[in-house]
Amino acid sequence: MARKKAINKKKRQRALGKPLSDREKQVVRLISLGCSVKEAAAILKVAVSTVDNHKTNAMRKLGANKVALVTRLAIKKKISALGDRLTPLEKRRSGRKDDGWN
Repeated sequence: MARKKAINKKKRQRALGKPLSDREKQVVRLISLGCSVKEAAAILKVAVSTVDNHKTNAMRKLGANKVALVTRLAIKKKISALGDRLTPLEKRRSGRKDDGWN
């Protein structure tokens, strides 16, 4: 068990600081705007598991373990602007109503 933890720690260390792929940036932006993984998958027209994998990889690369921290890092790294909102097309694809949030 200790060996497995050491391997996982090494993986995290290697991934930390690597640049995000374009798709990971898209997923981070949508997550930082409050979209669920299911909504992000609908917007990007990919499987939910694909978005979840991109989110996991991005969080590992950013060194984040909470979505709130991902949001802060997305703003800091200029992936998402502070005043950023979902576009009308993204709102339609996500299935959100005009809830006042985004």
